[in-house]
Amino acid sequence: MNQISHPVRADGVDTRDRLLHVALRLFAEQGFAKTSIREISLAAGTNVAAIAYYFGDKAGLYRAAFFEPMNKARQMAPPRSDLPLREMLEEFYRCFLEPLKRGDVATQCVQLHFREMVDPVGVWNEVIDLEIRPQHAGLVSFLTEYLGAKPDSVDVHRLAFAISGMAVHVFVGREVMTSIRPDCIESAAAVDSMAARLALYAEAMVNAEHQLMAQTATKQPPKAPRARGAARPATGAGRKA
Repeated sequence: MNQISHPVRADGVDTRDRLLHVALRLFAEQGFAKTSIREISLAAGTNVAAIAYYFGDKAGLYRAAFFEPMNKARQMAPPRSDLPLREMLEEFYRCFLEPLKRGDVATQCVQLHFREMVDPVGVWNEVIDLEIRPQHAGLVSFLTEYLGAKPDSVDVHRLAFAISGMAVHVFVGREVMTSIRPDCIESAAAVDSMAARLALYAEAMVNAEHQLMAQTATKQPPKAPRARGAARPATGAGRKA
């Protein structure tokens, strides 16, 4: 089957990609209602007919701008059950944070997602059903097997949300992190280092949950943490008679 080729400008710039990225920026800055297809076409240096050709209409362009930039950078597969815990978590976070390597595109995608949540155009439920729910289900499945937990345990769901939440916070707080300590995520290598650290932290969370499950199974309440600066209890020969 022959593929339909999209027309390309004489200077080699892909018209469709140009429209997509201009639309992403304008929709993120202004929202769907306040952004016109004429404004997008002018900013992209093309005509309105090109939007109809590539995307059908304004709604089709919005959907493409909402989904495509992140999906091209991040292909989130379900966690691999054959990997050790740390390796699975590192792979999970590397894939999750990959779009951050695209700089402003990642910022615009997050901004557009926020706009969709507070002023919905009608695609947020699709994000939940097509992206978030399968990703969460895969993580829950891995953790359930790893921990030997009961199926559909609410505690495992809490743990999965916490693990994902650390990565979500990096996206949501990207501007804050850049202002306070930019070297945390300012380069591709820094993003990979962040992913590795999050995996380390998440592994500790999984081990803590495993300990809680063991204590619950033996009906032993968790020990209260020792207050900072408190003396350790005397043991052995060091204990006075």
